[in-house]
Amino acid sequence: MTCWYEGPLAAFDTQTTGADAENDRIMSAALVVQDAEGLRPRVTRWLVHPGVPVPGSATAVHGLTEEHLRRYGRWPAPVMYEVAEALAEQARAGRPLVVMDAPSGLTLLDRELRRHRASSLVRWLDRTPLHVLDPGVLDKHLDRYRKGGRALTDLCRHYDVPQEGACDAAAQARAALEVVRALGRRFAGRLERLSPAELHTLQVAWHAGQARGLQARFALSGGEEPVDPAWPLRPGLPAVA
Repeated sequence: MTCWYEGPLAAFDTQTTGADAENDRIMSAALVVQDAEGLRPRVTRWLVHPGVPVPGSATAVHGLTEEHLRRYGRWPAPVMYEVAEALAEQARAGRPLVVMDAPSGLTLLDRELRRHRASSLVRWLDRTPLHVLDPGVLDKHLDRYRKGGRALTDLCRHYDVPQEGACDAAAQARAALEVVRALGRRFAGRLERLSPAELHTLQVAWHAGQARGLQARFALSGGEEPVDPAWPLRPGLPAVA
């Protein structure tokens, strides 16, 4: 019997103007769909003119300049519709979606939908639930005492996953997908009997516990930066009266 980590998976990633999910914008996005382990994936890419200035710090990371996006990018409204519809299609197909640091990527998409479509990601997925697999959450739970970094680059190195085009959304999505497959193989004894739906539910609790631990470490070092325990999507901020 094929285990979930050997079967159909999809992966989503974005390149953005910054790390603030409430205010930054998507510059590019990619969806990678692989019907089974080892098969050639199908890749859909979107390039977006974000409608705001592109910071030099973002260009330094992704290589996307404001001039390039103005010339070749599409307006956000139709792109966000297409991206949300593509993710909803994965849900309808029962295909788990891999998203590294899901609360960041999916929240930013949700805010773009609110901004440009007067909608939300939850509304797009209200009929069929999307089962998310976050390699960061899975790795921290399954190998919690390992020292070292936990960024995608670190996970690729640890799980022997090739990473090409580290600044490309499609390459990042493909790498995250392969890390999840590698996690499944390495921890098969703990994961093979769980369904993606069950894993999704478990990750909600695992991420909340990880957030509390991180918050406690911040407090010990004198930091006051809040850590949001919500996963895989942060709740929307209340409207300002």
